[in-house]
Order: sequence, then C-alpha cells, then structure tokens
Amino acid sequence: MTRRDAVKLASIGVLGTLAASSSSADEKPAAGEPYKIKGNINQSVCKWCYGKMSLEDLCLAAKKIGYKSIELLGPNDIPTLKKHGLTCAMLNGAGSIGDNWNRKENHEKLEAGIRTAIDCAAENGLPSVILLSGNRKGMADDEGSDNCALGVKRVLGYAEEKKVTLCMELLNSKHDHKDYMCDRTPWGVALCKKIGSERFKLLYDIYHMQIMEGDVIATIRANKEFIGHFHTGGVPGRNEIDETQELNYAAIMKAIAESGFKGFVSQEFIPKRDPVASLEQAFRICDV
Repeated sequence: MTRRDAVKLASIGVLGTLAASSSSADEKPAAGEPYKIKGNINQSVCKWCYGKMSLEDLCLAAKKIGYKSIELLGPNDIPTLKKHGLTCAMLNGAGSIGDNWNRKENHEKLEAGIRTAIDCAAENGLPSVILLSGNRKGMADDEGSDNCALGVKRVLGYAEEKKVTLCMELLNSKHDHKDYMCDRTPWGVALCKKIGSERFKLLYDIYHMQIMEGDVIATIRANKEFIGHFHTGGVPGRNEIDETQELNYAAIMKAIAESGFKGFVSQEFIPKRDPVASLEQAFRICDV
C-alpha cells in the first residue's frame, strides 16, 4: 500500500477496519479474565534488581505471576525458594567480575568455590552455576582465553559428573563493566569450542550484547548451541523491557523459542516503576 492509497482508504473509513482486523490476533484478555500462560519460555528473576524486596516477598510475587525461578543467589537462599515451589536457574559462582578465571593465580581458590556451588546445585536439582572471565588489566584476549580454558577444565569433569552446567556471562565493557574480557560473543564462542563440553556454555545477556555488538537475533540463531542461559534488560538504562527502550523483546523471545532453547530467560532489569507490575509486564512480553 502506498501513502496515497492509505490516505484514500482512511477518507472512507476502510483503513481503520483493516487495522482492527489485522490486530485481532494480539487482542488482550477481557477485563477480569485470567491471563493464560503460553509457557514456551522458562522465565526467571534476578534478585539483585529488587533489593528493596525481601526474598520471601519476591517469591510470592514471582510465583503468582508465573515465574519458575529466582536466581543469582547462594546456598542459604535455596530453602526459601523451595518453600514456594521455585528453583534457582543460575546459582552464584565464585570470585568477582574484575578478578576471575583469566588469571592463573586465581584458579585454585576459584576451583574450591565452584566445586562447592556445583555440590549445592546437584543436591538441589539446580541447572547452572555462573562463571566470570575477569578484567583484562593489560592482558591479551588470547592469553585470557587460554587461562580461562585451563582454569575451567579444573572443575569441568566435576560439573559433568554432577550434571551441572557452567555458564560464563557476556558483559559489556563499554559502559557497565569497563575492561571486562568476555565482552563479545565471538570470544565466548571460541572459549566454548576450546573447552568442548556440553557442560560449559555462555550466559548471553541481551542487554550487554546489544550495547557491544547488536544484531541480537541473528547472533542467537547462529550460536544457539553455545548459549545456556539468557538475561534481559532495557537498552539504554537497564530498565523495563517495554516500549520505552530500543529492543523488541517479543521478537527476540520468539527467536529463542524457535531455536529449541529449553533453558531459562531471566529478567535482569532495574524497575523504574512499581516492581511487581513491571515484572508482570515483562513476563507477558516474553511469554510468546
């Protein structure tokens, strides 16, 4: 339809009729009608974004909305989740964002911490433990990759034995985590290939990778076998994932579902409005 045709149709009321009919598939439930969850995406919530809410209150809200998990927690938090019928899709690992696996001197201490996390995950039926690369601090990316592979292999066999997946997170080094090494998908994928195990994958943070490289849907499709977990966040600002930011999360979630992904997508945005209302809105956006 050309712009001229649209003007003509609008003048006789046809355009409005066409628009109404074309949007019928996306109609919202009638007022008072309960929302029917599609469930093609397993959804989780990152606790740190809701620091003003107790874990107990967040569990109650998340469970009511339809979330299956609250994550980035430690072993002491698991009983509270279990009480509410929730899991922890991504358990905290060891070390800090800036000082981690890309330095050999950290490996012994990190190994002990990750083995403890793996034990907790296995005992409680949790799928994954988070890993971090550390900052460059002048180190070449190739050297950091080799060091990460060397370190991860110290715990890889144990993770395989316990059926727990280790996921290294991709973070942006442009704004939020200056100098972080695992800051691009190709670097992370190369590390996955170097390690060569189904129990080592990437935590693809959509917010961070939009900032670093964009092309989110094509990247997910091209690297689906290397991704074990997803995080969300509105760009810019890491706030709500609605129409106030630049990413089309419904389209991204459809691509994830179509890829056959069976893991978790976790909401990791910092709400600017009512946190529970924003969590419910985000759940529905991602429930494709």
